[in-house]
Amino acid sequence: MCINKNQFEVLCYIEREGGKKITQRELADELKLSLGLINKLVAELTEKELIHQTLEDGTYITEKGKEILEPYRVKRAVILAAGFGSRMVPLTFNTPKPLIRVHGKMLIETLLDAIVLAGIEDIVIVRGYLWEQFDCLLHKYPMIRFIENPLYNEANNISSAYVARDLLCNAYVCEADLYVRNPHLIRKYEYSTNYLGVYKEYTDDWCFKVRGGSIKELLVGGTDCYHMYGISYWNEEDGKKMSRDIEDTFHMPGGKEKYWDEVSMRVCKKNYDISVRICSDGDIVEIDTFNELKAIDSVYDI
Repeated sequence: MCINKNQFEVLCYIEREGGKKITQRELADELKLSLGLINKLVAELTEKELIHQTLEDGTYITEKGKEILEPYRVKRAVILAAGFGSRMVPLTFNTPKPLIRVHGKMLIETLLDAIVLAGIEDIVIVRGYLWEQFDCLLHKYPMIRFIENPLYNEANNISSAYVARDLLCNAYVCEADLYVRNPHLIRKYEYSTNYLGVYKEYTDDWCFKVRGGSIKELLVGGTDCYHMYGISYWNEEDGKKMSRDIEDTFHMPGGKEKYWDEVSMRVCKKNYDISVRICSDGDIVEIDTFNELKAIDSVYDI
């Protein structure tokens, strides 16, 4: 039995909420779909016996529904955490940027907590600069395994993707320096290869143009576009292609200077059809500079 993307989104949300009483209006608001479409989707999923609704127990996913979702399960999360974080000096002179605390919590913890909440147990961190400091995470997250990136100081973050290139199938790839406010951005299941993005009328940051839900162009600065956040998901087919394309790109002239995102959205663009997964302003905060850190956490404003 096949399900389409909208059916998948409804089924995932119901599975995540674990039998809560959910109105169809709540589903429409949460999934940003029309109420009419939600009514249709709920009816279809009920007819397929993938969900069940009662006044007493609310809405819950059936065992058949869980079986349908299983092929979409995320197998691992790969976190790119090897860089120096030059724009965060002086803090990064002694501390890797992902381990800097915001409101008392390390940046990378906000991501790791979301990954654990989603039930993803295979967590890989690619580390480089001051690599030994990341061992402090093992007390809270003993399931973490590390990959060393000896090239972090002579190449861009494509080098971290390069050393982890064989781990990208059915996997999230995440930048480690994001302050994740909405943990539900990391999910137990994903329908297709995608990047997180927030719609912007204008941005001077990394962004992409989207048409029909698919990413068509990667830009630095643009209008009527989606601000790109460093969390993506790669299905099995695209993960295999990425393994090959990262290696080829890394070894081409100038390849070491590229960002890893450019492999799929510029260098080998024809090989992929990547969707945008829309999130909201405030779900993630990018803290690129020391001034931005001071603006979000007053403890540094001294």
